[in-house]
Order: sequence, then structure tokens, then C-alpha cells
Amino acid sequence: MIRALRALPALSLLPLLPLLLTACGDEHAGAAADPAELSARAQALGIAPELVYTTDVPGYTLAQQSVGVYGDDGFSASYFSSKSGKFFQLAVDRDTFTATNCPDQPVPGTDGASTTCVRDGDNWYRTTDGRSEYAVPKKNLVIRLSGDGVPRDDLRAAAEHAHRPTADELDDLLPAAPAGGGEPVERGDLPSVGDGAPNNDVGAGG
Repeated sequence: MIRALRALPALSLLPLLPLLLTACGDEHAGAAADPAELSARAQALGIAPELVYTTDVPGYTLAQQSVGVYGDDGFSASYFSSKSGKFFQLAVDRDTFTATNCPDQPVPGTDGASTTCVRDGDNWYRTTDGRSEYAVPKKNLVIRLSGDGVPRDDLRAAAEHAHRPTADELDDLLPAAPAGGGEPVERGDLPSVGDGAPNNDVGAGG
């Protein structure tokens, strides 16, 4: 004999709502990165700790060698897809976006004067000269997810998943700070004069 399932009264579901909401909430929940450790690692690279963010998109992997300073003290990292060969940049700086000034700011990596801005929820979808970006405005900062030829859905997912690093993510995102602190780490392959490009004057075979 098959017994019919009885529907639960709506009121009986109320105690379960907090559990359901927790299960469907922040998928990056976990131990937050220690503020002091994050600060030490970021400042060793000349990055403001409050501007350090990360993201995750299925199929894309953080390119650790890409992590560095963006602008004066902002943060930048790139994420690469081995399947498509595409990559997008996550960059965080002190900025604001409004409907008025959005079209005047080119997407990073371009110098075009014509930028199209479309509101998408709380974020902005922007395009300049074929390069696309999702801009995520937050208090006193903007998170930018930009790429050339990267599907819009991937950039949207990167924008939606942008978050402060957890303790587990911090090791991949920022190298350990030098013992004893000291001045910000400087790259050894950059000349002290000129435009900052690597010195390729190494002769034949070098």
C-alpha cells in the first residue's frame, strides 16, 4: 500500500529557514585570513591590505606570478583558463562609478575614448574597443574584472564571486612577508631608469 506524503504546514518550515539560507549563502565561508598576516603580506608588496580581493570561476586558475600592485597601492591578479587560453584580470583600486563618469573611464588595458556602460544589478558591464569589464563598486573602492574575448558570463561570475581572501586562499594569493618586515619587495628584473620595461640587453643567445 502506497501512503500519500502529507505536505508540511508552512509554519513548520520557518525554523528551517536559517539553515537553508546558510546553506545557500556565501560559498566562500570559512576561516577568514588573519588581518595582521594579510596586512604584512600586502604591505610587503606595496599593496594596501583593504584592496586585496580574490574570486573564483569554474575553469579559471589564479596565475600566481601575475599578483602585484595596481596603480599606487591597489591590487591586481590574473586568472587563466587552460581550456580556452583566455584570461581575465582582477584589479582593485580607490575609485567610484556613477552613470555620469562611467563612460569617461576606459576599460583597463585600452586607451579608447568610447566606453559603453550598462547597469547590471549593482554592478556595471563596460566595454571599450572590444575589451570587456565588470566593475563592482564598493565603499571607497572598485573591483574590476576585465578581459579580451572572455565570455560575459565568465566576467559576471567573477564579479559575483569577488571576495576578501580566506586563510586558505591567502597562501596562494600573497607570498609570505620577509622576516623582520622591511621595505616593500622590489622586482629585480626592472631597471631603475627608463620606462620600467625588463632589460633585454643580454646579447646573442641570452
